[in-house]
Amino acid sequence: MANISTYPIGTPAQGDLIPGTQKYTNSSGKTENLTRNFTVANIAAFANSYSLGYTVYTASLVAAVGAAPTATILQNTTGLTFTWTRIGTGQFVATVAGTPFAADKFWAVTSAKVPQLTSIVRTSTNTARLDVIVSNTAAAENSLTEGYVEIRIYS
Repeated sequence: MANISTYPIGTPAQGDLIPGTQKYTNSSGKTENLTRNFTVANIAAFANSYSLGYTVYTASLVAAVGAAPTATILQNTTGLTFTWTRIGTGQFVATVAGTPFAADKFWAVTSAKVPQLTSIVRTSTNTARLDVIVSNTAAAENSLTEGYVEIRIYS
């Protein structure tokens, strides 16, 4: 039998596999232990949602004048794909599939580089609107510089 303590220390990647035991209750009510592989990413997402009570989408946003934002994902444990669109001067919308944004389970915060002020609100069960306000010109309100958003979906 291999001596596991002699294995070299490694740095895990999201797709790496970790063997483990999954509890399974069969149709007769008997609990069985099943040996399964779990990915590092799945374990991390489970630990994050289990211990915190929420999943999170955090992104850096940049939008040129009159364009939809480009998101650089900093963290996404929601399992959802967020699609950003521009709907008007200084107004951007994030849309996801399904209905994950329940009124009592949604929390969001945003910030942007000065002189922009931002706010984000839940507008439906699958959309959130980001508003950008700039005190100088209307043209500047069409762009977004160094915007950040964090959306939490509570379980």
